[in-house]
Amino acid sequence: MFYLSTKILCLCGSSKHFINLFHTKLPVRQWVFAIELPTTSIYCVDKDTKIQFPFGIISICRNFAITMFEGKKIMYVHGFMSAGSTHTAQILRDMMPGATVIAPDLPIHPEEAMDLLHRMVDTEKPDLVIGTSMGGMYTEMLYGVDRICVNPAFQMGDTILQNNMLGKQTYQNPRADGVQEVIVTKALQKEYKEMTTHCFSGVTDEERKRVYGLFGDEDPVVHTYDMFLEHYPQAIHFHGEHRLNDKVLFHYILPVIRWIDDRQEERERPTVFIHWDTLTDDYGKPKSSLHKAYESLLENYNVYFVAPAPTNDHEFLPKVQTWIEQYISAPAWNHIIFTNQPQFLYGDYFISTSLSDNSLGTGIAFGSDEFKTWEEVITFFERLGGQ
Repeated sequence: MFYLSTKILCLCGSSKHFINLFHTKLPVRQWVFAIELPTTSIYCVDKDTKIQFPFGIISICRNFAITMFEGKKIMYVHGFMSAGSTHTAQILRDMMPGATVIAPDLPIHPEEAMDLLHRMVDTEKPDLVIGTSMGGMYTEMLYGVDRICVNPAFQMGDTILQNNMLGKQTYQNPRADGVQEVIVTKALQKEYKEMTTHCFSGVTDEERKRVYGLFGDEDPVVHTYDMFLEHYPQAIHFHGEHRLNDKVLFHYILPVIRWIDDRQEERERPTVFIHWDTLTDDYGKPKSSLHKAYESLLENYNVYFVAPAPTNDHEFLPKVQTWIEQYISAPAWNHIIFTNQPQFLYGDYFISTSLSDNSLGTGIAFGSDEFKTWEEVITFFERLGGQ
């Protein structure tokens, strides 16, 4: 087996997002992510290797991003007063080392920016375009390509006025041409306002399948969820603000990228159903290690939540949806099934406290001696290796 020095994605607030463990030898198929806080240990899933580390929790998520978009190309479109050197593009590269991520510096004038992006789509032929804020507005108009619009500024002209962006502005990231300051004039603001009139002009049934919109539920800058939903059905809220950080990219953006990658590759993953009765503790909060188990399962499986649909309790369905949106968020979008006959669901695994003898697939009796907690469920699926 080949080994290499492994990179760690640190989500604990360190200014250094990536730290090489030059003295740590782990299998090349493993990639290390910091996804929870706080602890000072790294656990190697395969070999129970424990490594002390001072910044925060690091857990190994096998086969998650190391092969995602392998051999493919992603074009990242930055936001207003940013540049292609933004850390968002670099994080995408590090999270998906098998993919090529290109991120051009956009001209300040919107018509020139759109011309550049259209040329790059024609020449680079990206498999996916991801745009944030102003870049999300441009991305929506790059028809014919799979796209993710994150906090898209579909009212960019108004956004400039409402957020005091007129006058002398400094780019947040260094540009290749060396320009670091620009004057945003009223005329330029009107150029953006005119450009946004072309948004949604090429929407077709096929385009509706190609585009996802992700919207931070605490975004103070743009509020275009309803506008997007009028044209595209795949509108998803996530827990976050306007600017992306490492946590948002890992927990909410990467799962959507995986959906797109699976569709492009016609890849079918085994299915895991998780029943509502396994999710909450006595206080209505997520059970211990639920999030850890869920994200571990997402590496290899299509995961759906299953809940009953009581005829005489009309408030139950929105209660379940609200809870899952609050505690699971974007990865669970359109992955909730309401049924009073779960034994008829066709899947590979069913995790529940009350299994039916007629259930299809392998039943996992949560709360039993074998699966007392989510930690035992994690161990079970780790041993399966994605089967």
